[in-house]
Amino acid sequence: MSKGYVWTEDYDEATVGFIIISAALVFFMVPGLGFLYSGLARRKSALALIWVVLMATLVGMLQWYFWGYSLAFSKTATNNKFIGDLNSFGFRNVYGKASPDDTYPEIAFATFQMMFMCVTLSIVSGATAERGKLFPHMVFLFIFATIVYCPICYWIWAPGGWAYQWGVLDWAGGFLEIVSAVGGFVYSYFLGRRKENLLINFRPHNVSMVTLGTGILWFGWLLFNGGSTLTPSLKSAYAFFNTNISAVTGGMTWCLLDYRSEKKWSTVGLCSGIICGLVAATPSSGCITLYGSLIQGIIAGFVCNFATKIKYYMKVDDSLDLLAEHGVAGVVGLFFNALFGADWVIGMDGTTSHGGGWLTHNWKQMYKQIAYIAAVSGYCAVVTALICFVLEHIPYIQLRVDEDAEARGLDEDQIGEFAYDYVEVRRDYYEWGVDTDNIHSSSAETQTEDEDCEHTDDNSIMADTTTSVSQNNNIDERLSEKVEMTS
Repeated sequence: MSKGYVWTEDYDEATVGFIIISAALVFFMVPGLGFLYSGLARRKSALALIWVVLMATLVGMLQWYFWGYSLAFSKTATNNKFIGDLNSFGFRNVYGKASPDDTYPEIAFATFQMMFMCVTLSIVSGATAERGKLFPHMVFLFIFATIVYCPICYWIWAPGGWAYQWGVLDWAGGFLEIVSAVGGFVYSYFLGRRKENLLINFRPHNVSMVTLGTGILWFGWLLFNGGSTLTPSLKSAYAFFNTNISAVTGGMTWCLLDYRSEKKWSTVGLCSGIICGLVAATPSSGCITLYGSLIQGIIAGFVCNFATKIKYYMKVDDSLDLLAEHGVAGVVGLFFNALFGADWVIGMDGTTSHGGGWLTHNWKQMYKQIAYIAAVSGYCAVVTALICFVLEHIPYIQLRVDEDAEARGLDEDQIGEFAYDYVEVRRDYYEWGVDTDNIHSSSAETQTEDEDCEHTDDNSIMADTTTSVSQNNNIDERLSEKVEMTS
């Protein structure tokens, strides 16, 4: 038997099972994100968003096995407070216990943490919505995971990290919410805005899918936070319920704010608020009191609802509101650790000792949380911008599709398959003002100033001009020809 490979250690079966089941349910969040993002986009790019979320997970798993886990959780880089070493390259020496006091094998812990990074990369992938090339984005994600996610993860969760040693409170990964939001926002900036003429009357194409995705995310999030105890205990149940109460009040608050302005009960608004509550609970569910989570959900729903306006002021097409729903909500959760963090909640696992936050008179915790938020946000923004800048100047790695591909949709241009019937997708393509005499020309060149098409349902196109009526006749002829060719 080789030194360092332990096959016969005693493990607690309940603990090992708890970690593996938690990891599986966290992984279940990935298809939830795919459904959520797909439903929020238009049908012509619906399948591409599901694909990019799933492929981001594959890239993340490969990177984690290759060197990601070693960089994020190295036990031998004790003199380095910034990033780990390659001692566990290729999952070398991760089969036995990480320490003599552990009741589970290190590979179970590594698998659980791998799912966290996969969810982070999947969230970032939402930035490609309707205009991002898929292969360059996968290259970006591998680099992003290596030099952005892994160092920041090491800061807070590895014993050698500076934030860990300083006593920053971040239960299940407020940093990964900020990293995914800031990374996605910067990536959206480099992609540029979608064509304005393609955004007329824009709305999510399938709200039912948005709701399904939110439900799956909520389900997985319960053990995203509750499973972070790494053992079935009182604290895991406490974090589980804290997550729920924050999601409930977050959803209610956002929905009420939307009703105040629209006089309608928005399903998308309800889902957005729930996600904000879940995100805010991520760094705080194992640190703050139950009533603190109730207040946190209200604040998160309120602040994040108004934070959706940031993208307009900064002129960044953050099409899925990653900054508002993940970044701002994650910051809210980290702040609440300083306000409502309690030493008795943190110590529920019987092993962790921390002074908590202001609730237990640990007044200095606030400046630690602020410094941590600033460090994570600043580092992520700068390094992500550098990655995007370099990739943009490498031949064949340009991040954005051309104007024609954007008009036709990523499903046709990048995937070659469709989430919906081909004829219906083509009707949408023509409806947004694309020249029927040349289906590969830019819609921006053919849309006339006096044409104002309004989308009424999947099978009808209403036009206000005589030109639009004659154009629809040509559409039907071309659709018939296309159907014959495809059949």
